[in-house]
Amino acid sequence: MDKYLQTDEWKIIEEGFNPERQRSSESIFSIGNGHMGQRANFEEHYSGDSLQGSYIGGIYYPDPTKVGWWKNGYPDYFAKVLNAVNWIGIDIYINGEQLDLEKCTVSDFTRTLDMKKGLLQRSFVAELQNGNKISVEACRFVSMERTEVGAIEYEIKALNFSGT
Repeated sequence: MDKYLQTDEWKIIEEGFNPERQRSSESIFSIGNGHMGQRANFEEHYSGDSLQGSYIGGIYYPDPTKVGWWKNGYPDYFAKVLNAVNWIGIDIYINGEQLDLEKCTVSDFTRTLDMKKGLLQRSFVAELQNGNKISVEACRFVSMERTEVGAIEYEIKALNFSGT
């Protein structure tokens, strides 16, 4: 397997945006606190290959499906985790164009999971199809103390234009 992640004592680091690895990275960079979990999906809209996932502990679907490898002695039901409400969705429009990393030119992409601080951080520069260039810094966590709380800090800077 191709090694695309870097590590240090407390961090997993991904440098460079590679859409083919998005689903794997969404799993590896997931955050959770024992009560809820969140895949490392992008905060902003992403039309590329992704598996959205927000989960709450103890909420599942008892699936009676017996798949091809089912054998005698296996349980009659399998517990399947259900998606909860997606709380990270942020729709960003720059001068009328939606920010979508699938449709932008992305550079300086870094995603970091800091396991000591419990933070998922991401930064990148995106050039939209209309030529507008922005830098984005995002930080997300789920609280260990208040287990129902998740928070996002999201910062956008215009690099070659002024607008809304």
